[in-house]
Amino acid sequence: METITGNIYYITTKLMNLSKEDKQKIFDLSEHKEKRSLSQNSYSWVLINEIANKTNLSKEEVHLNMLKHYSQVSKIMLRADIDIKGFIPYYELEGYADIKGIKYAAYKIFKPSHEMNSYEMSVYLNGIINECENLGIPTLTDDAIKEMKLVWCMHYIMETLL
Repeated sequence: METITGNIYYITTKLMNLSKEDKQKIFDLSEHKEKRSLSQNSYSWVLINEIANKTNLSKEEVHLNMLKHYSQVSKIMLRADIDIKGFIPYYELEGYADIKGIKYAAYKIFKPSHEMNSYEMSVYLNGIINECENLGIPTLTDDAIKEMKLVWCMHYIMETLL
């Protein structure tokens, strides 16, 4: 199976120039989006571990707290008898509502870091860095962080333009 990667103009040209037999094939087209970089992910976990050590919390508790404060948030309502635990890893119950005799639960849903794009991960990591600074936990130098942010910015620009 051949994969064609490029902007819309390049892909359109490739599709227009297919042979008669190839034009009978079915194709999948999807938008390419950069995931957060491994350096962002690794650094976030180093800092989360440092916060956990300083605050006597588990890494999982700190990770959830960071997601609550710095990740993308969605809100949903489900029937109260549906157990959300098996479907959504990071959530917070906001309350209940009775609609036409059916009890519903309202939830805040926090986007997991593994689903964040490079921009969302940058916002998330900036929040973690701020938390570390507030706790007196050393972080990378300002120059090293600026260099990382430049790389993240380039990732974001590339995923936005393509």
